[in-house]
Amino acid sequence: MRRSLFIFYVALVIAGLAAPWLDVYPVYLMTFYSFAIFACAFNLLLGFGGMLSFGHAAYFGLGAYVTSWMVTSQHWNTVPAILAGMVAAMVGGVVIGLLAIRRSGIYFAMITLALGQLVYFVCLQAPFTGGENGIQGVTRGTLLGTVSLRSDIAMYYFVFALLVAVFLGIRRIVASPFGQVLKAIRENEPRAISLGYDVDRYKLLVFVLSATLAGLAGSLKALVLGFATLTDVLQTTSGEVILMTLLGGAGTFLGPVVGAGIVVTLQDTLSDRVGSWVTVIIGAIFVLCVLAFRKGVVGEFQAWLDRRRARAAGLARPV
Repeated sequence: MRRSLFIFYVALVIAGLAAPWLDVYPVYLMTFYSFAIFACAFNLLLGFGGMLSFGHAAYFGLGAYVTSWMVTSQHWNTVPAILAGMVAAMVGGVVIGLLAIRRSGIYFAMITLALGQLVYFVCLQAPFTGGENGIQGVTRGTLLGTVSLRSDIAMYYFVFALLVAVFLGIRRIVASPFGQVLKAIRENEPRAISLGYDVDRYKLLVFVLSATLAGLAGSLKALVLGFATLTDVLQTTSGEVILMTLLGGAGTFLGPVVGAGIVVTLQDTLSDRVGSWVTVIIGAIFVLCVLAFRKGVVGEFQAWLDRRRARAAGLARPV
C-alpha cells in the first residue's frame, strides 16, 4: 500500500511539472496551488487539531497585504517580502491564538470569527492597505536575486515547489510525536490532560503554524495575481477554505488539495457563465457532499479502500 501511495504521489509531481507545457493556464494553476496551501494549513488546524476557525482569512489577508506593501512601497525582493508576510500572519496567529485557545467548540469558533472581523476592519482603515482599492501593481521580482519570476512559467515552478514542500512538511508534522499528541487532543482532550500534556501549548503551536502557512498562501496569491484586496480578509474567504477542506476530506492529507481544486475550478469555469450564481452552485455541491460523502471525496475513497482490504483479508482468512 505504501509503495502504491508513493507511486501515486510521484505521478502527481510529474503531472505538476508537466502541466505548464500541456496547454493549461499557469495563472489558474498557481491560484489553485495558493489556495491548496491555504486549505492544507487550515486542515492542519481542523482535521488534525480538531479546532474550527471561522476567521482564517485574517492570516491569509495579512500575508497578502504585508507582502504586497513590502514589494510596492519598500521595494523588497520576493523572498524577503514573502517571509515578512508569513511573520505578520504568525504574529496575528499568536495574538488571536492566545485569546481563542482558552475556549473550545463553538466559543472558539466565535472568538476567531470576531477577531477575524477585527482584522478586516483594520485592513479597511489602515493607510498602507489602500482601503477598498487594495494594493495594486504587485510585481513578482526575482528569486534570490538571480532567477526572474516575471514569467508565468518561472513563477509556476516556484509556487509548485512551495506547495510540495508544505504538503511534505505537514505530513512530517502529523507523523511526528507532536502530531500524535495533537491527534490525541483532538480525540479526547481530558484524557490528554490527564496524561500530563500541556494542551494549551500544543493547541497554540498548531494554531500559529496554521496561521503562518495561511500567510504564505496569501503572499503567493498576491504575487501571482498582482494585487491584494479586502476580499483576502473577507469572511467569505474563511468560508471558502472551510468548504475546500470539508469537500476534499478533513483529516486527510490530499483532501484539502482536491477540495481547493474543485472550488477554484468551479469558480474559474462558471464565473463568466453564471456570474454570482457560482456561489449557489458551490453551496449546492457542498450540501450534496455533506449528505452523500460526509468524509469528503478523499475521505470516502479511503474508507472504501479500507472496506475493500477488510473484505479481502476476511476472504483470505483460513476456515
